[in-house]
Amino acid sequence: MSDCHERLREEDRAYYQCINRESIEYLRNRYNKTNRWVIADMIRRSSYHYPDKTALVFNETTLSYRELDDECNRVANALIDLGVEKYDRVAILAHNTLHHVLTWFGCAKAGAVYLSINYMLQGEEISFCVNHSESKVLIIEDSLYPLVKDVLDDMPTVQTLIWSNQGEGRPCDDTRLLDFDQWYAGYPAGEPDVILHIEDPVQMTYTSGTESLPKGVVANNQALMAQYMGCIVDGQYDSDDVSINALPLYHCAQRDVFMNPIFWVGGTNILSTPDLTVILRKISEHKATMFFAPPTVWIGLLRHPDFAGYDLSHLKKCYYGASIMPVEILKELMEKIPGCRIYNFYGQTELAPYHTILKADDAMTKLGSAGMGGLNMETRLEDDEGREVVATGIPGEICGRGPHAMMLYFKEPDKTEDVMRGGWFHSGDLGVLDEDRYIEVVDRKKDMVKTGGENVSTREVEEVIYQDKRVQEVAVIGVYHPKWVEAVTAVIVPKKGQTITEREIKDVAKARLALFKVPKKVVFVDELPKTPTGKILKRDLRTVYKNLFADD
Repeated sequence: MSDCHERLREEDRAYYQCINRESIEYLRNRYNKTNRWVIADMIRRSSYHYPDKTALVFNETTLSYRELDDECNRVANALIDLGVEKYDRVAILAHNTLHHVLTWFGCAKAGAVYLSINYMLQGEEISFCVNHSESKVLIIEDSLYPLVKDVLDDMPTVQTLIWSNQGEGRPCDDTRLLDFDQWYAGYPAGEPDVILHIEDPVQMTYTSGTESLPKGVVANNQALMAQYMGCIVDGQYDSDDVSINALPLYHCAQRDVFMNPIFWVGGTNILSTPDLTVILRKISEHKATMFFAPPTVWIGLLRHPDFAGYDLSHLKKCYYGASIMPVEILKELMEKIPGCRIYNFYGQTELAPYHTILKADDAMTKLGSAGMGGLNMETRLEDDEGREVVATGIPGEICGRGPHAMMLYFKEPDKTEDVMRGGWFHSGDLGVLDEDRYIEVVDRKKDMVKTGGENVSTREVEEVIYQDKRVQEVAVIGVYHPKWVEAVTAVIVPKKGQTITEREIKDVAKARLALFKVPKKVVFVDELPKTPTGKILKRDLRTVYKNLFADD
């Protein structure tokens, strides 16, 4: 029912006399815009508080909150005119661009489910996500068109193709492709009249697929809004913050832990590429107050030859997450940006995504810790039988519950049931508690090496190897061994210009670790395989080196 009410009908008056499912649903819809709390309203409410303040900067384009809200409304109205209805999926394959941000909030305002696709995937992998999600619209950035040109005819649910022009020129003569700017520009800037509820699904994110086929994680407004609030409070965001968004927006860490909460609180978001030089330049030029990156990117920045030449004096908050930060690198970060407060967000896509946080006050006293459950979350460890682990130092699977939790894995009832068993989300990560109930992430369950009947935490071995200052990056994996079943193996990227021998690494490990934890072999490489968000693909390394011990 419209928010512009006609005269109340006599037959509707009964809904005001009782409290039951029917009356609640009637009142919720009738007064929907009066009391609703959804992502679609975020930009408008920030525009109310900060209409002329810079909300978004993309290359040479700068939008105030008022302008950004207008543009998002135009996209929403354009989507609705295409026939997009509530809960329809709209997929986008794009870098960190203005069109990407407009699509996200346009979908939210139209009641559609936004799906951003990993641009590191190949054609059939992309078509899997589009087809599995049954997306009705596909938006393609021109530079990424080659990834999908051969599979566009294999996406039967897609009714509309939109070309996002970023200066590469029209990718082909396919007349099905609508030009993004021409498509939406003529639509009204008024907010569409759509009934939206906090329980409505608003976003689908496919997991990275480092373990198996990607799973479509469906999140509703409640999960994301609760998570944004937790980020703002726990991460100490405020309206004066200027945030550089360099990691891919298709990934929930950059999008949902940083960009969107900053929009909500009224700060300024700068879109960037992941190039290290560009990141340093944008931090300096825009006087950024906060920046997030996974450990691999922080390592790259700290090792950048011109690091000292950039003005990072306004950078007051440094955030890391997505994978475990080596303690030696954390110490180096604290030394090189001494005035910066450091926070560690830990979580999973299924938890929208942040689960625990190590706040800045604990950064020095709890080195290597993932902290405690966030503002709206509960956390515990479980053993293999589902019993809570309360003793310190005993590994258990990290589990969480709270409003951040996903709705479901799309079309995967059994997998949804498995990870949600017992009323807790099961992360697949192993952790231990300290005396203050802070959690330290020990490893992924799959990354624990079982060698000669003993369990070895790959992270423990990596931490020791990082103490050799000639090591740029290291990944420790378990590789099949005819005698030990699995053998601890270290794959190392030396710092530029440095030479390290296998014997030297083994000696470092022997001095600090039990003999069964010392790598049986050390391999030196130029780079480690990673996802675009910086997670090291240990699965790929295990495949590459599966025959390393075949002759032993």
